[in-house]
Amino acid sequence: MYKQMTEVNTAFANWLATHPDLNKATSKIFQDFSSQRFPSAIVNQTIREVKSQTKHQKTKQFRKQWCCFNNQNWKVERKGDFYTVSFPTLEKRIGVPVVTRTYQAAWLDRLLDGTVKQGAAKLYKKRKKWYFAITITFEVEPRKETKAMGVDLGLRYIAVASVGTKSLFFKSNQCAFVRRRYAALRRRLGKAKKLHAVRKIGDKESRWMKGVNHKISRQIVNFALANGVGVIRMEELTGIRKRATSAKEAGRSLHSWAFHQLQTMIAYKAEMAGIRVEWVNPTYTSQTCKCGHREKANRNGIHFQCKKCGYTIHADLNGAINIAKAISGLSAEPSALVTGAPPIGVHLNPMGRGDDTPPNLGVVRTRNG
Repeated sequence: MYKQMTEVNTAFANWLATHPDLNKATSKIFQDFSSQRFPSAIVNQTIREVKSQTKHQKTKQFRKQWCCFNNQNWKVERKGDFYTVSFPTLEKRIGVPVVTRTYQAAWLDRLLDGTVKQGAAKLYKKRKKWYFAITITFEVEPRKETKAMGVDLGLRYIAVASVGTKSLFFKSNQCAFVRRRYAALRRRLGKAKKLHAVRKIGDKESRWMKGVNHKISRQIVNFALANGVGVIRMEELTGIRKRATSAKEAGRSLHSWAFHQLQTMIAYKAEMAGIRVEWVNPTYTSQTCKCGHREKANRNGIHFQCKKCGYTIHADLNGAINIAKAISGLSAEPSALVTGAPPIGVHLNPMGRGDDTPPNLGVVRTRNG
């Protein structure tokens, strides 16, 4: 029945996208499309989705339009030790038991006790499992701490975070190796004219990158919380890919790394924790010494040595320290960066996935270590 609902909804969305009266459409317009019964709650939400995507994203055709529900047409309940979500279907409103991970259950409990408000939800299938992704809205109390942490992104080290005398490093070596392996595999498949396989590899690599960025961003925000940080500062990424030009360095395979995605994840996770995010002008953050002397020759790869006072430090760490101090001044938030947490998905089958604790990817150092 879910598959049938998706097929009908997709066909309706494509029909609606070319309708001349789209902007005036209401749930009654579905009768012009089909005489079969279909939940008006889904029809109304599909109209909203189509209006938005055709206007802002210029979408002309939908490959698959999953069934969405507004905040008034789905409900979560707890029965004993498990949860159910209910929503309208082709026949009647039903409640389906859902599998949740620990952090998802915590949010569902907050929905039930009213400390967060529910928004729209989407039912979709991915890799033979059905998921119900929900959006929530809640107030975050800003942290009172004023301590600032700087995060420097780059190619040799994907991210370096610095607060006080402590720092957190994320090396690029392993990521660069995986990127080179994917690139070599795409070349082989391309020479063999297996274009479909090339696209699948690209999708797989993108999912892997997204997973790594999620783990890095989570560890950075946890590091900030553990060290009493109230403000995370990051630089705008203009020119980040020009920082490494040698074909020999490990970072060369990271030129297409999703740095913008990583910043977005750090930003929304920080805001959810009550940590303010500020954006810093990146000018001279990698060339300036703590004594104030600024010179391009101060930096040589990952080594920083001031030509005036002789101060030495890891170059990316120096950049993170300068970003925390905002030595080049604060800038406006990048217009392309959209913050806001993604939906919380719970899947509709009895197979759990165990512990959701991310593996440790970073190395914590004190200033002298």
